[in-house]
Amino acid sequence: MLDIKLIREKPEWVQSRLSCRSGQYDLTRFHGLEAEKRQVQAQVENLQARRNEISKEIGRRKGAKEDAADLFTEMKQLGPQLKTLEANLKEQEQEVEAVLAGLPNLPAEDVPEGEDEGGNVELRRWPAAGDPPPLAFTPKSHWEIGEALGILDFDAGATIAGARFTVLRGAGARLSRALINFMLDLHTGDHGYTEVMPPLLANRQTLYGTGQLPKFEEDLFATRDDPLFLIPTAEVPLTNLVSNQILSEEELPLQMTAWTTCFRREAGAAGKDTRGLIRQHQFDKVELVWITKPEESAPALEKLTNHAEEVLRRLGLPYRTVALCTGDLGFSAVKTHDIEVWLPGQGHYREISSCSNTEGFQARRMKARFRRTGAKKPEMVHTLNGSGLAVGRTLVAILENYQQADGSVAIPEALQPYMGGMRVIAKG
Repeated sequence: MLDIKLIREKPEWVQSRLSCRSGQYDLTRFHGLEAEKRQVQAQVENLQARRNEISKEIGRRKGAKEDAADLFTEMKQLGPQLKTLEANLKEQEQEVEAVLAGLPNLPAEDVPEGEDEGGNVELRRWPAAGDPPPLAFTPKSHWEIGEALGILDFDAGATIAGARFTVLRGAGARLSRALINFMLDLHTGDHGYTEVMPPLLANRQTLYGTGQLPKFEEDLFATRDDPLFLIPTAEVPLTNLVSNQILSEEELPLQMTAWTTCFRREAGAAGKDTRGLIRQHQFDKVELVWITKPEESAPALEKLTNHAEEVLRRLGLPYRTVALCTGDLGFSAVKTHDIEVWLPGQGHYREISSCSNTEGFQARRMKARFRRTGAKKPEMVHTLNGSGLAVGRTLVAILENYQQADGSVAIPEALQPYMGGMRVIAKG
């Protein structure tokens, strides 16, 4: 949520930053509601002050054995007026908050301007500039490879649950599990993250805290009998571990990682990536979350992005990292780095991680704060998140980059200990 004080003090600047984003965001309604709210608030405060004056005067007159009947009459009339105004004020505060909840975060000043993904700026490639050299044979897509090897069963997934669900079998299931363990070991052992195993269900307040609700409810799977949703990413429960808290300065930064299954309706993806594992309703992901002091969040984004990139470097998977432009930023982010892995079977790069700094946007919604040593007033923490990595898409990248002419797939050296020494996935 945006800082309401910032909107009041710099309305034109806030409007200009919102206008950089995709979509239409007009602060006119907000300013109108705010003016009405402040007017009612002033009336409430005046009546409350008058009520306090009357109470004191009644006490004085009683002590002096003077008549206070007129004051009792005024107090009796004042009560219903105040109750009505307080109810109106509460409604107006909710209206203002509802408008605020629908406003996205403001892009950082160094984010490139652009209308859509065409305005994104490439930052770097690994291992070198230019696309990776072509394979010595015509590469296949991961779904062709997986089905031929008997490790990806799309028909079974569709029979059990419907479109965009897949069954992994044998070495495919083991490869997915190996990737999860490899990523968690790397992030906890080398990068200093604390591993967490959170719930896979979250309530409305939790999803509101990280910005999924109310705007993106159509993308969530909801339970039938309880007001709970299946999580779309571990960012939701991990970040909310600090909601409604005041942390000490010494506790920051917090670095947390978790493997969870994630669930998304993909409501806006009709007709896109209907084949393969790229866009599934259910998928596994290893998430990275940072909770920092404000001055530490910008360098933390670079570190978090590097930690996600390190997974790909250890696996020998070519990738590029791009800075998202203003028109392609996610709702809660002020700045985002997307990591895109090379897929030779498709002949282009595909997103495998999105690493974002939300600054105080989520913290304000969650009421997550910290207090500096010796300070009286707490401040909002800054929150960051990123995939480290999406497991299914990493499996896709391995199948396509490590495919061999005979249809088998080599196992990256870093994963072989997690695969029981297996070096190749071959048919049968």
